[in-house]
Amino acid sequence: MTTTTLPTSQLTDLVAGVRTAISQHADWNDTAQLVAEQLRRNLPTPDVLTPEQRLGSPDRYISHTLHVEPDGSFSIIALVWRPGQVTRIHDHVTWCAFGVIQGVEHEDLFDADLRIVGQSDNHVGDVSGFAPPGDIHRVHNTTDSTAISVHIYGTDVTAIGGSARRYYD
Repeated sequence: MTTTTLPTSQLTDLVAGVRTAISQHADWNDTAQLVAEQLRRNLPTPDVLTPEQRLGSPDRYISHTLHVEPDGSFSIIALVWRPGQVTRIHDHVTWCAFGVIQGVEHEDLFDADLRIVGQSDNHVGDVSGFAPPGDIHRVHNTTDSTAISVHIYGTDVTAIGGSARRYYD
């Protein structure tokens, strides 16, 4: 995580909604879906980041911490992807919900043998949630413009250094 920003008014309802979703103490799959619904209802706009933050980095996709719940139960992170930037194939330490707020992000889903089992192009407003196991994927900005997404993870990713559990490539 490279930059920490203070919560903005755009995040107030989202944070409250995530708190409500996780207070149901559902299993990880259901929690991911409940949080995704809150993100869908309260998806921020790109100006949740400063103009400088929205530029990203020429070297790699970059993350900005928007909120960490004081008890460590969730984090809200914005990821900025310049054209061509891609993650390694990975899975996660916890459930996740994400929504695209600018551009398009291409996602490849893999099975345990690293065979592609699904692909999608996520556009502005697209929101999804998932949880381990079955969360092996790679994200790629395949367009010629910057993409930005908001991710909510079921842990304090700033304390553990990231959301990935394992890398496969």
